Amino acid sequence: MDVFGEALKDQFRKPPAETLWVHNSYDEPEEMPVDIYFRDEAEMPELELKALELCKGKVLDVGAGVGSHALVLQNRGFDVTGMDISAPAVEIMKERGLNQAIEGNILVYKGQKYDTLLFMMNGIGLTGSISGLKSFLKQVKNLLNPGGQLIFDSSDLSYLYQEIPFPSHGYFGEVSFRYEYKGLKGNWFKWVYVDQSTLIEIAKASGWEPEIIFEDGQDQYLARLSLKV
Repeated sequence: MDVFGEALKDQFRKPPAETLWVHNSYDEPEEMPVDIYFRDEAEMPELELKALELCKGKVLDVGAGVGSHALVLQNRGFDVTGMDISAPAVEIMKERGLNQAIEGNILVYKGQKYDTLLFMMNGIGLTGSISGLKSFLKQVKNLLNPGGQLIFDSSDLSYLYQEIPFPSHGYFGEVSFRYEYKGLKGNWFKWVYVDQSTLIEIAKASGWEPEIIFEDGQDQYLARLSLKV
């Protein structure tokens, strides 16, 4: 069941939604306010606004949720498409006025080519692991036009391990999540948060030109990876 999609539907059709819980593999469950996915441009943090400013050409907003970022870009005149794996999210995107919205998984997507792939709210984490990120950075070049770019934010999770030991196996930013809404729990899924130095190393090895554009002072940063022309 698409637990996350159910919460989005409730927030859209009969707000406010009930509490959406995010279970994780490293700590206690956390409450996720559902209305955060429906925020407008005035409510977006500086990091996200800077990311939108970096967009160019034809844009694919990956993991677009209910289309908040894509709608800002559309209002600015961009040819932008919102993609999400959640069918309810895609339907809401369309109802909110996004002209181009598709249900899909970027890891297996073989559609059109774009100039910018945008991943907001740690969206690049859907690659699931460091090995998954490495593979993705190689294959995703096929979805970009010459000179194309990836824009995303991520976080350094080393702060989580100030009082507990680092994992004995795997990269410390590899975690698992599951959603819970109205007592229903979704399946566990893997996610990865990558620190800046690791990202730069991986990106360069995969033939990208990495830039750290912005840091928010709370272990989160905005990166741009450009294809070498």
